[in-house]
Amino acid sequence: MLPFEKLPQRQCGEGIQWLRGVRVVDLTTSIAGPFAAMLLADMGADVIKVERTGGGDDARHWLPPELDGESLWFLSVNRNKKSIALDFTTEPGREVLEKLIAKADVVVLNNVLRTQKKLRIDYDTLSKINPKLIYVSITGFGLTGERADWTCYDLIAEGYSGIMDLTGEADGEPQKIGAPAADMIAASDAAIATLGAIFDTARTGKGHKVDVSLVGSMTRFLAPRIMSYLGSGEVPRRSGGRDSVIAIYQAFDTADLPLTLGLGNDSIWKRFWHTVGQPELGEKKDTATNAKRRQARAAIVSRIQDILIEKPREYWLTRFRDAGIPAGPINRLDEVVADHHLMERGLFYSVRDGSAAVPQVGSAYHLDGSAETLRSLPPRLGEHTREILAELGYSADDIDGLRDEGAIE
Repeated sequence: MLPFEKLPQRQCGEGIQWLRGVRVVDLTTSIAGPFAAMLLADMGADVIKVERTGGGDDARHWLPPELDGESLWFLSVNRNKKSIALDFTTEPGREVLEKLIAKADVVVLNNVLRTQKKLRIDYDTLSKINPKLIYVSITGFGLTGERADWTCYDLIAEGYSGIMDLTGEADGEPQKIGAPAADMIAASDAAIATLGAIFDTARTGKGHKVDVSLVGSMTRFLAPRIMSYLGSGEVPRRSGGRDSVIAIYQAFDTADLPLTLGLGNDSIWKRFWHTVGQPELGEKKDTATNAKRRQARAAIVSRIQDILIEKPREYWLTRFRDAGIPAGPINRLDEVVADHHLMERGLFYSVRDGSAAVPQVGSAYHLDGSAETLRSLPPRLGEHTREILAELGYSADDIDGLRDEGAIE
């Protein structure tokens, strides 16, 4: 049995309808763009995913891992969308695209500027078709400057941003974060900016140009670190997560499994020492403030480690939880998916699709008390081509003609 087969099953429904009536044309591929469009779809937007004929979204081919021939990476960022397989480099295909743009509120794309202009999907071109259009571009470096035409992936953005240099052990190599962080953060930035643009366009009737870069989003993620450098002149280095501005804020070993511990203020500091049976240490003047504790960090960490190693993790987590001390396990992904609290929050589920089931990671937010954002499963390539074209006014014969001309699949 696969892990997802143990998850609660849901049915496609109405989902959240906050953006009902907002039409989004998704011209993106891979992760950042599709995820941004899915965030809008999860809130009720009608998202049409325009994919290349002959293969579609790049992420469809990122396998293994796969489920029933579909890339699980693709399935993670494309629910609640309709797919049309369209070659808009052909004249008939271009006509279809322009009809879609004319009826759209938002278009999302992730081509570099040079390619946008080559394909005639740049802001200047599409805004002439639809002056009220909200144009959302997600690229590696943005649409301005000497790097506007440089290609980029999450890995490249993590390197540029500085996050890789800060990730890993002090004596180890730089490390990439264990998820496509730049993609996901840039997607969130794009979705947030789009929501603001939708509000303003509804108020003013003016279109907008939203320019998001992976490197920019990943870099602003480091704002507390960057500000610390700018104001102190001290360049932070890799430390294995042991150099927080909070004096005691790291992982510790216990008698069996490691845990994380954050003593974030003076009250928590005192409660910690009371909980471990040494209340006098919480009252010492030479460690009474975070600044003083940072100066004595090495000695404090050593002492705490000597205490925690004596008992198993669950013993300490129970005691810390009862005392209001922030602490937790370091979970593997299989443990995360089995977490009953996350399950109750509706974060993991599967959806029956005919004879097969598809897993999903839901939205982390609850809207009006509901986490039910699912309206439809990630689409098969071109699954809705005929439906979308019919809505644009194409007859069955017209659609067959477009297929014969190679404009659609």
